[in-house]
Amino acid sequence: MVERPGLSRRSILTGSLLLAGGALAGCQTAVGLPDQAELPDEDFDYASAYAALPDGDFTWPAINYKNFDESYLRQVVEYKTREMPGTIIVDPYNNYLYWTLGNKKALRYGIGVGRAGFDWSGEALVRVKREHPIWRPPREMIARKPSLERYWEKGYPPGLKNPLGARAMDLWQGPVDTLYRIHGTNQPSSIGKSVSSGCIRMWQQDVIDLFNRVPLRTKVVVLSEDPNADAA
Repeated sequence: MVERPGLSRRSILTGSLLLAGGALAGCQTAVGLPDQAELPDEDFDYASAYAALPDGDFTWPAINYKNFDESYLRQVVEYKTREMPGTIIVDPYNNYLYWTLGNKKALRYGIGVGRAGFDWSGEALVRVKREHPIWRPPREMIARKPSLERYWEKGYPPGLKNPLGARAMDLWQGPVDTLYRIHGTNQPSSIGKSVSSGCIRMWQQDVIDLFNRVPLRTKVVVLSEDPNADAA
């Protein structure tokens, strides 16, 4: 029997999920790509979800998920929004990314946010999805650390040490690349934290899960202020 964190609370959060006349938890969702994984429910196997993950030429290390606040684990939660189902909403202030499901529910992931994650907010579309992406450091980072210049032309190759991790989703506004990325991370301890660099970091297992759910041209909303500020 696999030990599952916060089972009773998650049972409350994910109980009675309905969308388009069908149960959400433990079945296919009505939004996103076909043949995607079932949504997490009260019986979700986190040990398997965050185990070492073979992925082409690489195997992404297991996540010691029990060492983290369980709110950062992949889970379906109550979430009220006016956005259409299938929208990604990034809350950099509370280290969450939501993928809206409709019926006041969303699939939530924990994220780590670098300085770049606070430099841009607004709406964009996922215009590019990259498996095993090459990383090219921005000029501002090269100025701070000149040794990275060697990666400017051809980029840092894919692999376990690549700063973009297993997947990257590039956000564009019309013909303009915002340079804002949702991507994996080789520093799993950065999830739930504000970190020194990068845009929106996710555990490798989570960014692959999201990548397999969202199609190109998915709308992304990055919040410009803390939604919990008024309640604080």
